[in-house]
Amino acid sequence: MSKSITETSKRKKEHIELCLTDKVAFHSKTNGFDKYDFIHDAMTEVDISKISFQTKLFSKKINYPFLISCMTGGTEEAENINQRLAFIAEELKIPIGVGSQRQALESKDNYNSYKVIRKTAKSVPVLGNIGAAQLVQSKNLVDILSLINMLEADAFVVHLNPLQELLQPEGEPNFVGLLNGLEKLIQKSKVPIIVKEVGSGINKEVAKKLLNIGANGIDVAGAGGTSWAGVEIIRSKAENDFWDWGLPTSYCLKEIYPLKKKYKFTLVGSGGINTANDLALAFAFGADLVASARIILQTLMKNGDDAVTRLIINWFEYLKKIMFLTGSENIAELKNGKIIKKEELF
Repeated sequence: MSKSITETSKRKKEHIELCLTDKVAFHSKTNGFDKYDFIHDAMTEVDISKISFQTKLFSKKINYPFLISCMTGGTEEAENINQRLAFIAEELKIPIGVGSQRQALESKDNYNSYKVIRKTAKSVPVLGNIGAAQLVQSKNLVDILSLINMLEADAFVVHLNPLQELLQPEGEPNFVGLLNGLEKLIQKSKVPIIVKEVGSGINKEVAKKLLNIGANGIDVAGAGGTSWAGVEIIRSKAENDFWDWGLPTSYCLKEIYPLKKKYKFTLVGSGGINTANDLALAFAFGADLVASARIILQTLMKNGDDAVTRLIINWFEYLKKIMFLTGSENIAELKNGKIIKKEELF
C-alpha cells in the first residue's frame, strides 16, 4: 500500500473519530432555523391520521424524504458503519449516501466499505460521492464514472469543499476547471448528478450555475452543523480563523427554493439538522429531501442501530404534528407561507 493510500485511510479514520464528538460543531453560527417560528392555525382541519410521507426518489419508492447523508468509506471501521446504516435505510425505506469514494480511486483494498451499502440496502436509492478536487484532476472521467458502477449507485454526489481543502494539511485547493468538469460529468453520467457543499452552504448564484449545466439536485449543506474547517483545524492544530465560515442552511434554502419555478431539480436541506424542529423547518423553507449525518453517526455509535431508527421515525411523527398545527395536509402546503421570523411576532 502506498504512502498516499495509507494517509487517505488514516485521515478518514480521524474524521470519524472527531465527528463522534461535539468538538467540531460551529462555535457561534447556527443553521438559522432558531430565528423562525411556525404560524399556528387555530382552524386546522388536517386529518393527521391521513398524512403520508411516501414519495419517489430517482424512480424508487421511499417512505420518508430523509437521506442518511454521505459520511464515510475507505477504512475497515467504515465498512461496519456503512453496513449498519444501510440496514437501517433498507428497513425504513429511505435513501443513503456513501462517504467520499476517493480512497477507491487509489486502491481496491477497502472497496467493500462502499459496496456493502448496496449489498445491504438493495431496494432504496444509494448515492455515490466524490470530491470536486478529484473531479478536476480526472482526465477523461472514466475513473469517476467507474465509482458509480462500483457502487451500483442510483445517483452520484460531487461535494464542493474549498474551505476544507484550503485548511487540510493534505488539501488540494485547486478547483480550476470545476464547472466545465461538472458539465462533462453530467453529460456522460447515466445517473442523476447532485452537487453538495460540506458545511459552508451554496448561494443562489452558484445554484444557478449548477442548474444551467444540468445538475439534477443541489444539497445546500449550509453552516450550523459540523464545521469541516473545525475538523481540519483540530487535526492540524492551526489557527481557528475560519471555524464559523459559511452561509446558514436556512439562508441557502430561502435563496435557492424560488429557483424551482424555472428549474426542475431536487433540493436537499442539510447542515445542522439535529432536531425534529430543524427537519420541519427545512421542509418549510423548501427542501424536497432533508439530510443529516453527524447526529446519525453519533446516535449509531453511542446508542445503537434501533436508536437511529427511532430517532428518524420520531422526527417524522413530530413533523406530522407541525403539519396538523399549521394546517398543512402535505409537505407542499407546509412550504406555502407557514413560517415567520420570530422578531416579527413582537
